[in-house]
Amino acid sequence: MVDSMSRCTRTVAAAAWMLAALWIAGDAVAEPEKVNAVIGEQVKAVEAAQASQKRITQLDEETAKMLADYRQMLAEATSLKSYNEQLGAQVQSQDHEVQELTQQLSGIETTSREVLPMMQKMLATLEAFVKLDLPFLPDERANRIASLKDMMSRADVSISEKYRRLVEAYQIEMEYGRTLEAYEGKVGDRTVDFLRAGRVALMYQTLDGRESGYWDVDSKQWHVDNSYGSAVKAGLKIAKKQAAPDFVTVSVHAPKENN
Repeated sequence: MVDSMSRCTRTVAAAAWMLAALWIAGDAVAEPEKVNAVIGEQVKAVEAAQASQKRITQLDEETAKMLADYRQMLAEATSLKSYNEQLGAQVQSQDHEVQELTQQLSGIETTSREVLPMMQKMLATLEAFVKLDLPFLPDERANRIASLKDMMSRADVSISEKYRRLVEAYQIEMEYGRTLEAYEGKVGDRTVDFLRAGRVALMYQTLDGRESGYWDVDSKQWHVDNSYGSAVKAGLKIAKKQAAPDFVTVSVHAPKENN
């Protein structure tokens, strides 16, 4: 459009000069004022055409800018629509998760009412078992039970942690039944080495090796029996990893028949 108007302007200017030339050639005696008047009118026409062309160019640029702005706004609107759709899907998904969590929390409350009494019963059973068991590591085992009792009444400890600690205590007690252990302790006012063979036997020997004995399950007291002296000494070495594993003679409780 700009090139067309420029050509038009050039054509008008050329025509004006041609007319002026023809006028001068046709009437050599024409007055200079008339010639100048004709040229002046043509110059005004050319200037008017140039002004129109400038306005057209300006309008064309404004139109192009408006078109670019429109396309940008259209692209942004499309992007916002897609973003809103994604947000809608996320909100819907989160609402679904909230509903599931609400249901799970309701289930947890019900489970808590059922699990807590069960764990209390498990703890009471473990405590009773320790009291009836061979009296090895009495302080350690009693402290473990006391710690569990204290934990069960605390609100800042989760149910899962309480259950984990309780199961861990059961596992420790189970492990005692299949291990050989030596540790130092007291029988009366004497310091002795204890030898625990699983839960089969609990025996002792004084530090000077002069006295040996075992825990009598029936009488619930220590029984001196130096005939086990060599066996206890050998067992202590094995438990302390001072000797290779070997067979050891221990005192075994013989079950009684019920009459």
